[in-house]
Amino acid sequence: MVELGWQFRLSILVVLNLIATGLALVLLSRAYRSSQESLRDIKALAGHILSSVDQAVITTNRNGIVTSINRHGMELLGAKLDCIDKPVKELSADLALDQFLADWQAKKPSSLTRDFHIDADGRTVRATCQSLNDVEGKQIGKVLQLRDVTERILLEERMRRMERYMGLGSLAVGLHHEIRNPLAALSLHVQLLEEQLEESQVSEEVQQMLAVIKAEMTRIGGVLEGFRDFASMENLRLEEVDLAKLIQRQVDLAVPQANQQGIDVRFVRPESPLPNITADLVRLEQALLNLFVNAMQAMPNGGELTIAVTATADSVRIEIADTGSGIPEDLRSQVFDAYFTTKSEGTGLGLALCDKIVRQHNGSLDFLSNKEGTTFVMTLPIQQAAIFAD
Repeated sequence: MVELGWQFRLSILVVLNLIATGLALVLLSRAYRSSQESLRDIKALAGHILSSVDQAVITTNRNGIVTSINRHGMELLGAKLDCIDKPVKELSADLALDQFLADWQAKKPSSLTRDFHIDADGRTVRATCQSLNDVEGKQIGKVLQLRDVTERILLEERMRRMERYMGLGSLAVGLHHEIRNPLAALSLHVQLLEEQLEESQVSEEVQQMLAVIKAEMTRIGGVLEGFRDFASMENLRLEEVDLAKLIQRQVDLAVPQANQQGIDVRFVRPESPLPNITADLVRLEQALLNLFVNAMQAMPNGGELTIAVTATADSVRIEIADTGSGIPEDLRSQVFDAYFTTKSEGTGLGLALCDKIVRQHNGSLDFLSNKEGTTFVMTLPIQQAAIFAD
């Protein structure tokens, strides 16, 4: 009987132990499921946050293998989901991301920023690299952030141009006044000197020196007038302008010179009629012709000049493209600077004046350039609210 009693008690303890173990397993299972659900929620939340960020976010391991990429990153780089677990250099053929990560690894700063210029479409992508650490602070990879800053850089460049022009306006007025009067007096005295010398025999050498003086005075006068036109504060004389006829007229003016240089000129217009715009006809003709001449000068050995026009409800876009050798990258920031030129002849005011005229019309003038040529893009509003001064 005693032995049966002990067996009964032992059986009860075993049953109670099994029940307790079962309850513990149930509680542990619930806790595990709850933690899994919380982890999924955290991952989903992190994924939604990364997807909503307006920049590309890419993580890699220490060997440069992609471990994650957000939606904006795939859109920016044209990547696909199968890019995970592949080297970062395979994400883009235009961006040397592997070299960028290698430079960061060599220097190991807190962060590293670099701009990549994509010649194919003129975009600028700004890359930033930081270390990816675990909870103990040990580096387990890298975080790469990419942002398209093309519009920001264009805006900064336009602001920089405007700041330069503001100072040139007052400078032009002073220079024109201080130089024009002495130049006029000098021209008058040279003319009087010529009249006196006509009455006596002078050597050919003296005549050549006088010719040089007159030529240089004429050149100074031309430069002065160009500077005055560039920095002029005059208002626009707005009128309704037939855009198609305006462009065709400038194309006709450019064709003879283009034929002499072996350049084919194409005027590409949309099927629907181009709208009339409100503009200063004379200044707009001047800007377009300057751009055409500049494009032809970029093709001394022949090529193709293409003028393409598109229109929206409120603006028109005129693209002037050449097939020259392009603008060197180290000179692109100076293209619209006054008196900057790479040519042996000219004042360097052509493109600066074009930019000013377009800005006076509340438009914009930008360009894209690579080794296959340069495209200047002029954007103009169809309607002007009022007559605008510079």
